[in-house]
Amino acid sequence: MAPDSSSLIMQMDLTLPLLGLYDAPGTEGFEPLVFPERGKHMCIYCFFENFHKGETLVITRENFGCGGAGSCLCNVQTRSRQEYIRFLVEEEGLKASPELMGEWIDRKRRPYLQQHPYLLMGPVRADKYEYLKTVTFFVNPDQLSILIIGANYDAGPGDPPPVAAPFGSGCMELLPLFEDLEAPQAIIGATDIAMRQYLPRDILAFTVTRPMFERLCALDEKSFLFKPFLRNLKKARAGLSMQGV
Repeated sequence: MAPDSSSLIMQMDLTLPLLGLYDAPGTEGFEPLVFPERGKHMCIYCFFENFHKGETLVITRENFGCGGAGSCLCNVQTRSRQEYIRFLVEEEGLKASPELMGEWIDRKRRPYLQQHPYLLMGPVRADKYEYLKTVTFFVNPDQLSILIIGANYDAGPGDPPPVAAPFGSGCMELLPLFEDLEAPQAIIGATDIAMRQYLPRDILAFTVTRPMFERLCALDEKSFLFKPFLRNLKKARAGLSMQGV
């Protein structure tokens, strides 16, 4: 059953909509839909305004927008291992050496294995919760702080770290970089400079598994969301706004 996120959203003063990523057998009930233009390189984040309008992006193994998304989300071989290494190291300078990049590809770059024909990115829908894999919050630094504390709220000192900020592409940070989708985990994302041109400069992504989403939505009046630290932060921001800062 889908949790109620309204209290969390209100306490965060979140204005950007949540983004759900689904692995579903069909597109019915996800309308309105938008698709990458076939034969054109289109980063999934270039649909950010579509997400803002409540539209759902449809990705398939036949139509995935860009080679990176096709490879990491749909498990479609779009370049050879050596071509990836050459592009990412020689052209983009993302690792210090081809050896380091090769090691990262071999150990960390695991493609997501689809269960159904369609990957869909759009509003969080209660009636499609069984197909939901991750939820992404688009946040400013204050809101990111709230979510990091919230992700740690139920975590014990011996538990795996609930929040990570791994190296990878923007689309990898939405799904395949998670070690276990059934565990309460979160990734600080939208850190790939190749896709940041499509987002406002002060916005990052905070992507969570379904169990972590349920934990965050369960934060109640006993938690920090309703305590002085957060109230004081909101007052300080309101004061700066009144001063025109």
